[in-house]
Amino acid sequence: GRWLKRALGAARNRDRSIDTSMHHYTAKMQHADWNTVRDFLAVARTGSLNQAAVMLGVNATTVGRRVETLEATLGVRLFQRAQTGFVLTDEGRDLIDRAEKIEDAAIAFERRAEQTDSVSGRVRLATAENLANFILLPALGTLRERHPNLVVEVLTDIHSANLHRREADLALRLVRPTQGNVTIKRVGQMHYGLYASTDYLSRRAAQKDKPNEGRLDADQFIAWSDAHHDLPAAKWIERTLQGRSPAVVLTSLYAQLVAARDGLGMAVLPCFLAASEPCLRHVPSEADTITQNLWLVLHADLAASTRVRAVADFIEDTVKSSARKLQGSLESTKMN
Repeated sequence: GRWLKRALGAARNRDRSIDTSMHHYTAKMQHADWNTVRDFLAVARTGSLNQAAVMLGVNATTVGRRVETLEATLGVRLFQRAQTGFVLTDEGRDLIDRAEKIEDAAIAFERRAEQTDSVSGRVRLATAENLANFILLPALGTLRERHPNLVVEVLTDIHSANLHRREADLALRLVRPTQGNVTIKRVGQMHYGLYASTDYLSRRAAQKDKPNEGRLDADQFIAWSDAHHDLPAAKWIERTLQGRSPAVVLTSLYAQLVAARDGLGMAVLPCFLAASEPCLRHVPSEADTITQNLWLVLHADLAASTRVRAVADFIEDTVKSSARKLQGSLESTKMN
């Protein structure tokens, strides 16, 4: 009985000690420099100094120094340095919630400050690479002429930027967001079609019998990887193949364009993208009915920011003026 009482007493003392330590850490965290806390969260989320540095736009040495400074300030090791990267210790995991509260407060402060800014500074726009390259960037000069002190940073990374965490200020998306404190507006629609190169179509015409001319069951198709199976184009290709193997499986839209251009097979492409390759021809099919809406998304707290609003207006105007390009002119690209 005495042994059990001593054990329980020791456990209670240990718990009190842990609670006291955590209170000590979090109290010190309140006085930590925001850049230091931000870098701690970036390393925790990426598990790498280099990836965190890329995310933050600084060098890895700076990130490492700030993490070490935070550890020294708190008097505790936050990460285990392993061959696979930086792994949070128990103490580091315990501080994530507190660090994210500091992050939320800093982001809210920045957003309130931005609401009174003039049209100058930097705005981060996230969108698909092909929308950036073929729709937005060709028109960006007009925005620069109107607001020469405004810098637009265009993010076309594979992963979707998180607007809440300020990885981007606004976005032009192909999928409507279903959560988050954001304002959403449909600004346009993108049309698709089935395309093949003139070389592929010449070989196809030589091999096909006239009675089967309109069928696709002997054609080669360029498919999407399983990771993109939910795309409308990927679903159409899968249905059309009916269990046959594709000619090639790819993970990017531009790679599909190149493969179709080089005669590897037929691809379902956005009409505006196919129009950039003179050797591609439209092949009439049910793929002509595939469309995707374009959504302009920005965080609700940034709706009053003049610089973000300027970029949002530019995107909306550019997409609307590109409506015919986005819808495509299928008749003019059909096979002769």
